Amino acid sequence: MSQREFVSVFRSSRKPDTYIFTRRGQRWEELPDALRALFGTPVHSMDLLLTPERKLARTTGAQVLAAIDDKGFYLQLPEEPESYIVEFKRKLEQHRR
Repeated sequence: MSQREFVSVFRSSRKPDTYIFTRRGQRWEELPDALRALFGTPVHSMDLLLTPERKLARTTGAQVLAAIDDKGFYLQLPEEPESYIVEFKRKLEQHRR
C-alpha cells in the first residue's frame, strides 16, 4: 500500500451519497464497465493528498489506499438507514445484559 497518494473524488450523477476515489489523473474508461454504468456520469468533487492516517467521513485513508492499490478505485456507498436500526438494537441488547 502506498504511504500517500493524490486521489480524485467523484460523486455519482445517478446515486445520491455515492462516491468513487481514484488515483488522480486515472482515466474513467479504465474502471470496470459495470461500475461505470451503475455510477453514471462522474462529477468531480475534489482532489486530495491521502495518507493511511487520514480519517474521512465514512472510512480511513488506509482503507481507500488499499482498495485503490488492489482494484484501482474505492467505492463509497451511502449508509442504509436499516443499518442504524440494527446497530442500535444490537447495542441496546448488549447494554441490557
